[in-house]
Amino acid sequence: MSVRIDMTGLRPEGISVVPSPLAELCMALHVLAEPGHHPGLRGWATGVTAGLDPHVADRMCEADFLWRSTYSDVFMPSAGLPGEVLPGGTLAEELDLLDKLTDEQFVDAALEFTCTLQYDLQPPNYLASREGHARALGVAASRGQRQLRFTERLLDDPPSVRAWLRRFLEDCDEAFFAGIWGKLRPQLAADARHKTELLRRKGLAEALAAVSPAVRFDERAGEVVVDKLIEGRIAASGRLLLVPTSLGRPHLNVLHRQGWQPLLHYPVSAPEPVRPPSVEELALRMTALSHPVRMRICRHLARSAYTTTELAQTHGMTAPEISRHLGVLKKAGLVTTRRRGRYVLHQLDVAVVARLGSDFLEGVLR
Repeated sequence: MSVRIDMTGLRPEGISVVPSPLAELCMALHVLAEPGHHPGLRGWATGVTAGLDPHVADRMCEADFLWRSTYSDVFMPSAGLPGEVLPGGTLAEELDLLDKLTDEQFVDAALEFTCTLQYDLQPPNYLASREGHARALGVAASRGQRQLRFTERLLDDPPSVRAWLRRFLEDCDEAFFAGIWGKLRPQLAADARHKTELLRRKGLAEALAAVSPAVRFDERAGEVVVDKLIEGRIAASGRLLLVPTSLGRPHLNVLHRQGWQPLLHYPVSAPEPVRPPSVEELALRMTALSHPVRMRICRHLARSAYTTTELAQTHGMTAPEISRHLGVLKKAGLVTTRRRGRYVLHQLDVAVVARLGSDFLEGVLR
């Protein structure tokens, strides 16, 4: 599974690497709403939450579905504007870009959390379509009273909701974001310069390899391929934006909304000690461990190395049966094999198994 960005006809100068204070504020709000996704930032989240003005904290709860489980594209408005518009250098500049989105664009992006069942398809015009209007309210009602109240306000009076969101984000900047943005901006700017230099000197494939092991450039197909647990496709008709984030790990977000320019929002914090497994590798490992016989085999192989014959005798099975199970475990990368004289010994790769939980969590959050 993957999101694919068609790069056909896109000039090299159409690819830009630019930090975005508004996108980083979105990630800060997400960390505050879901600190469990970011254990390394739990201390920061606790400190900010404890010091928040109650009025700001209450307003944060009014629309946290815009950044809690998914990230509304309203936080990346430059991708929705025509022409070569880049993220602003300051939060105020980016909020001005947000104001330039049409009401239809704003409502569509803001309702992503309830109504867009297939993100990369063109949604109905929720403001002009009676059917779209009814659908939005029906889905919002199923999500809860807060979502329903927000959706009703958004559909009845988009300008008032847009003004409310801008004031709220400005208050967040004053309350906590300006301080952390001042610390993060140099790191993000340095990463943007580094990726831009890679693009210029070594090309897109090298630059994307530096972005994340989960991103690659398929030169034959002319596509950027992002390994995700979703399917999606969009054409980069004019430009591709790469936006670094310090607060976003492990999330690797791809904006591929129809009618918008594609945008890749990638984490730049400490490099991974090992290459994270692909979605296909994760599926193989979970499937391999789902069989009770293979789980029992793993119990023995975690303690010592065994030959196929020894495992067959222990489990009361034939050697070919054990070999088939070992083949599944080896294909999934869970078992290593070494030769000692005329014997072939199998052993569980304990380090790989120990990472399964964190690898799975990163895969589903990516």
